[in-house]
Amino acid sequence: MSNGKTELLSPTPAGIARAVDLLSDGQLVALPTETVYGLAGDATSDMACARIFEAKGRPRFNPLIVHLPSLAEVERIATLNDTARALASGFWPGPLTMVLPLRDGHGLSPLVTAGLDTVAIRLPAHPLMRDVLKAFGGPIAAPSANPSGRISPTAVAHVLSGLDGRIAAILDGGPCGVGLESTILAPSDTGTRLLREGGLPRETIEPLTGPLTTDTTPGKVQAPGQLSSHYAPKAQVRLNAPLTDPNAIRVGFGPGSADLSLSPTGDLIEAAANLFSTLHAADDLAKERNAREIHIAPIPDQGLGRAINDRLTRAAAPR
Repeated sequence: MSNGKTELLSPTPAGIARAVDLLSDGQLVALPTETVYGLAGDATSDMACARIFEAKGRPRFNPLIVHLPSLAEVERIATLNDTARALASGFWPGPLTMVLPLRDGHGLSPLVTAGLDTVAIRLPAHPLMRDVLKAFGGPIAAPSANPSGRISPTAVAHVLSGLDGRIAAILDGGPCGVGLESTILAPSDTGTRLLREGGLPRETIEPLTGPLTTDTTPGKVQAPGQLSSHYAPKAQVRLNAPLTDPNAIRVGFGPGSADLSLSPTGDLIEAAANLFSTLHAADDLAKERNAREIHIAPIPDQGLGRAINDRLTRAAAPR
């Protein structure tokens, strides 16, 4: 928990240095990535990782993603097979997380792995996040910077609305470009499992891995983003809706009349980038109008559309 006031840091060398100082002191800093804002803490510190769970209200069985600046740093804490190396070469840095076997002497807090013998790792592409990682000089745990189960943050205002006063600082990197969390894969010698749909579509991955096995809502959580109810606004979400109910907040996709739109032109990349900011705006509008439901138009279940529908299905799940 912070001292009650969250600092807003500018995207300058001074802002980066302040973020690194706070992280080194075991404090939490929201950092921009190309996917969403992450709630960052020292992944080797039990206290910092405990603060992440406390600030988010996150279940302790839900593991954290570790962010690193280079493949050499990954090799120090995890092992990679040939498939993992091919994926790293093709998609890192970028919106891909891999669940990899831990090495002995990895040095991570056990809170990061939630007691598993694997660790979720990503090399982010956002230049500010990379600058912080290089200056910090160690692994950073960073789930999305929002209360657990709520809408993920793609802008500083979203972080403040959920965590203001609960974390030490936010490094302002502007809006996030991808807008969906990373795709999570578990590569093994017998095939590659898809644990979370995300900013890297399966059509881009499968030429390297062969067909993926989907395992996105298992009985036991193996990676972040697998809880059946997640990414939820306060208003109830209804999917594949006809957008004819005037008492609901209507969210469109493609041409047509709606209160808000993920993409007026029906562009899945634009819809992915706008998804969480639109859900935040819809929830605000529902509160303003005293509306109980958010109705969302159908989204094509292909490419990034699968990841969008995955998030929306979890947002609409009973809670």
